[in-house]
This record gives sequence, C-alpha cells and structure tokens, in this order.
Amino acid sequence: MNASVTTWAAGDYPAMARQLMPVAEAVVAAAAIRPDDRVVDLATGTGNAAILAAQRGARTVGVDLEPALLELARRRAADDGLAVDWRLGDVCRLPLADDSAEVVLSVFGVMYANDHDAAARELSRVCVSSGRVLLAAWTPGSLMPAMGQVLAGYLPPPPAASAPPSRWGDRTLVDRILAAADLRTTSADVHRLDLSFTDAEAATNLLIDTAGHVVAERDRLVAQCRWEALRADLRSFVGDRGVSEGGRFRLGLEYLLVTATPSSTRTA
Repeated sequence: MNASVTTWAAGDYPAMARQLMPVAEAVVAAAAIRPDDRVVDLATGTGNAAILAAQRGARTVGVDLEPALLELARRRAADDGLAVDWRLGDVCRLPLADDSAEVVLSVFGVMYANDHDAAARELSRVCVSSGRVLLAAWTPGSLMPAMGQVLAGYLPPPPAASAPPSRWGDRTLVDRILAAADLRTTSADVHRLDLSFTDAEAATNLLIDTAGHVVAERDRLVAQCRWEALRADLRSFVGDRGVSEGGRFRLGLEYLLVTATPSSTRTA
C-alpha cells in the first residue's frame, strides 16, 4: 500500500466505507447516471461512488487526497474489471480541466475541505453547464458531528480557518455555499442510515477503529493516561444515541442528499 499522507489512513477507514455503501448507492441512483456520462467522484476514499458509477458504464474519475485509500480503490476496481481514472488531488485544487463532467459526486467528502468556498467553486468549475452535482453530508447535530463534539477535548483543534463540515448538511447553509459558486440547489432531502451491531461496545469499537484522526492520537493519549477516558466518553455517547432492539444494537446516522445544477448566470 502507498504511504499515507493524512490521518484518513491511520485507522480502518475501509470498514466504515463498507458501512456507508448504501449512501453511495443512494447518491448514484439519484444522479441518474447514463452510459458514457463523464462522472467525477470527489474525495472518493476507497471508491464507493466511483465504482458504482463505473458499473453503470460511466467514464469515471475518482479523486482523493490520501494515496493509501486511492490504492485500495484502484484494487477494488481492478478486481471488478472496471476502468476508473484514479487521481491524487485536493478538492480545493482539483487536477481536472474545466467542464470535465456531466455528473459531479461527493459522498461525505467535500464537506471536509479546509476551504468550503474554494471547494464549491471547484465543483462548479468541473461541472458542465447542463450537468448536475450531488452531495451527501452529515446533518448538524446528527451522530457523526455530535461524536466530534464528544471527542473534541481529546484531539488537536481543527485548523483555525476551517469551518464545521456539517455546514454542508444544513439546507440553508449549503444553499449559500453553492450559490456563491453559481450552483443552484434543486433538491435537498434528509435521509437516514441505520447501522446494526451486536451491542453498544461493538458500535463504539467501530467508531474508534475507523476514525483515523482518533487512532493517530492513541499513543499520545495512552501516554497521558487519557485513552480509556476517551473510550468511556464515547461508549456513554453511543449508549445514549443507540437503540437495543431484537437482540441487536442500532445507531441511526442522518445525512442530507443535495442535488444542484449550474445556475443560468454562471459564466461559460
């Protein structure tokens, strides 16, 4: 595997990506991709949406900042006999030409950009005037953003200039972000993904083990005798958020699925 350059590869992110596959399926279905459409999947991770688009016959490009995840995506596509163009790149400075795609996708990806406005401009730039942009983002206060609040006291602060990723999951705020980049929101619907576990402990383990930014801090927190406190706080949070039902433990994850198109005022 290629050497990692971000914390996204520090944990078992592929395990989380497998759990999130139903969201990629929902986004790709909503995109109504046709054979030979040019599709770009931004912050593709292990390639969920890009691979689904390629399976529909699209000419697909997957872009991500983390080479280790791109290598996993490349292997998945090769195993399925799919041709996908995998490119290393930042969503704020995409290695793509203007008007590169009829369909631009991002499933829990662009929301983590350091510069939201720059990322939105890139979405607009690479989408043809007749194309469409589809994004999935965690809603404010839902499980993933709330988990971030629980762990904030244990982890390094985010970059001073960054903004909360869940802005992209707020209909009003994402409208503003996209409108400033000459993209018009045409639909924004809240969806729910339920994850099922044997118990709350298993759910806690998945959330920790797949969070690279948490795993990357483990040695420091162990040395400070704070690792078990982090686990205990997260276990309490999971217990409060989840539901035991039929011998299983269920966590609900809420996200916003946004579709946007280039506005008629966008400069050609």
